[in-house]
Amino acid sequence: MGLVSPLGCGVDSVWQKLIKSESGIRLLDESLNLDASVTTRIGGQVPIKGKNTKADEFENALNEADYMSAKERRRIDLFTLFALVAADEALTQANWQPTNPEDQDATATLIATGIGGLPTITHAKDVLEKSGARKISAFTVPAFLANLAAGNVSIKYGFKGPIGTPVTACAAGIQAIGDGMRLIRSGEAKVALVGGAEACIDSLSFAGFGALKALSTNNENPQAASRPFDENREGFVMGEGAGLLVIETLEHALARGATPLAEIVGYGTSADAYHLTSGPESGEGAARAMKAAMKMAALTPNDIGYVNAHATSTPVGDRGEINALRSVFSENVRDGGVQNLPISATKSATGHLLGAAGGIESIFSAMALRTAVLPPTLNLKYVDPTMADLDLIPNLAREKQVEHVLCNGFGFGGVNAALILKRYQA
Repeated sequence: MGLVSPLGCGVDSVWQKLIKSESGIRLLDESLNLDASVTTRIGGQVPIKGKNTKADEFENALNEADYMSAKERRRIDLFTLFALVAADEALTQANWQPTNPEDQDATATLIATGIGGLPTITHAKDVLEKSGARKISAFTVPAFLANLAAGNVSIKYGFKGPIGTPVTACAAGIQAIGDGMRLIRSGEAKVALVGGAEACIDSLSFAGFGALKALSTNNENPQAASRPFDENREGFVMGEGAGLLVIETLEHALARGATPLAEIVGYGTSADAYHLTSGPESGEGAARAMKAAMKMAALTPNDIGYVNAHATSTPVGDRGEINALRSVFSENVRDGGVQNLPISATKSATGHLLGAAGGIESIFSAMALRTAVLPPTLNLKYVDPTMADLDLIPNLAREKQVEHVLCNGFGFGGVNAALILKRYQA
C-alpha cells in the first residue's frame, strides 16, 4: 500500500497521525494564489518540501526531488505526482516491480480520479489569455488528462496489462479497486495496482463547489471544519493526495513470498438515478451497493465489525448514508441493530480527496484490521440528534479487533460503491 495525504506521506506514519487524532487540514498556503473572491481558504493540502510552508510541520512531508527531476516534474500535473509517489511505496512494499514480459503483461493499472489535472487546465487558460497559443506547453494535454496518472505509472514500471481510470466522482477510488478485483477474478490480470489520485485545490474548483454550497467556510478554525455527523456540519473540506494498493490472489501472493496485508472479499456498486449532486435521503442506492458487496462476500450484516463511512461533513450526504446503514444493519438482522456497529469518518482528519478518497480510506480500513485500532471521527462535539443513538467513535481512536470492514464511497451522478475487507490470518 502507498499513501500521499494531507497528513503526510507513508502508510505507517500517516496511520499513526490518524489514530492520534491529528488533522491535516490547515489554512491554505498563499503560494496557491487563490482568487480573492473565493470564500473558502482552508483545505487538506499535501505537505511538499520547498513548495508550501505547511511542510515544515511534517517530518513525513513529500520531497519531489526524491522521485523525479525538476524537468520531469514540470511535465506532469500534481495528481500524477501523487500517484507516482504512492505507487513507489506500494510496489516497493509489495516487492512487485517485474522485469519479465509475462509478469508485466499480467499487471493491471487502475488509478481513479474525480477531476484529473484541473490546475494544469486553469494555468494553461491563464497563459493563453496573457501570452497567446504559442506559449502553451506541448505537455499541457498529456498533463491534464484523467488517465495520465495511470499512464505514467504504467510507463514507469512497464505494466502492460489492462489499464483504466474510473472517473466516477467520489466513488471512483473504490470502483478502481473493485474493477481491479474483477480483472483478477476473471483471469485477465494476475496483479493490479489500484486506487485513486486527486489534486484540485485551486480557485476554479473552490468556486464551483462553493457555488453548490458544498464547501465549509470555517476559515477561523480549519482543523475543526470537517465534522461529519456533527449537528453543526456545514460542508466538506477539500483534500488532495493518493492512495494505491497492490492486489492479487492469495495463492499468487504466497507463491512469490509476499506478505498479505488484508483480503478484499466483497464489492458492490449501484446508481441512484435520482439527482446530479445528491442521493435520496433514504440512502436506498447506497444500501443496495452495501448489500451487493455483502452478497459477493457471502456475509451478513452481523459479520461487519466496523464501517469506514464516506461521510463528507455535508448535512444531506451524512444523513443519507446513516439512513442507508440503518436500512442495511436493521435490528432484525444485527444483534442490537446499527447502534452496536462502530462507524467513523476519517475525512474529519484528511478532508475529502474526491476520486482518491476510496483509495486512502481502503488503506485506513486495512490498517484498522491489521492493528486492531479503529480511527476516530474528529470534531464530533454536538452529535446530530438523528444520529445520537449510534457509535460514531468520537474524537479518540479505539482499540478493537474486528474481522471485516465495510468502506463506502459515493459520488455526484448517483454513483455508489462499497468494499469489504477481511483481516488476513496466515
